[in-house]
Amino acid sequence: MDYLWTPWRYAYVSKADASPGCIFCEARRRDNDAETLILFRGRHNFILLNRFPYTTGHAMIAPYEHKGELDAVGADVLTEMMQLCQRLQGALAAEYNPDGYNIGMNLGRVAGAGVADHLHLHVLPRWAGDTSFMTTVGETRLEPEDLQTTYAKLKKHFAK
Repeated sequence: MDYLWTPWRYAYVSKADASPGCIFCEARRRDNDAETLILFRGRHNFILLNRFPYTTGHAMIAPYEHKGELDAVGADVLTEMMQLCQRLQGALAAEYNPDGYNIGMNLGRVAGAGVADHLHLHVLPRWAGDTSFMTTVGETRLEPEDLQTTYAKLKKHFAK
């Protein structure tokens, strides 16, 4: 087995089950969007970058309400979530010109939700060939851009 050292992930791995609170609620409460990687705050939802992205530009849209199921939030929350998804997709297209997108939710731990008790929508830009030998054979992802650079590129698309 080959190793690709990613020491920045230790903060996530070491606290995966030890975190007493919700990462989305904590980010929402904090007053430093650049630090929490919040790109935009809407009326019912906010957009933030994933700290441990699968691809460059991997972002999430989460409601302010701490609810874990689709039927627990109102239609206004879901409508805005989809509108923000459109806006985020436009920002990703303008900055990165991806070949496609994965957009979706994992509801419940057994479905792959890392944060099962706070609804959130993943938006991942994809490129032809982004699942290279490193991902499929080496089981390692390569991220060509640091989060602060991604944040700066996308944040300008959400200026009020």
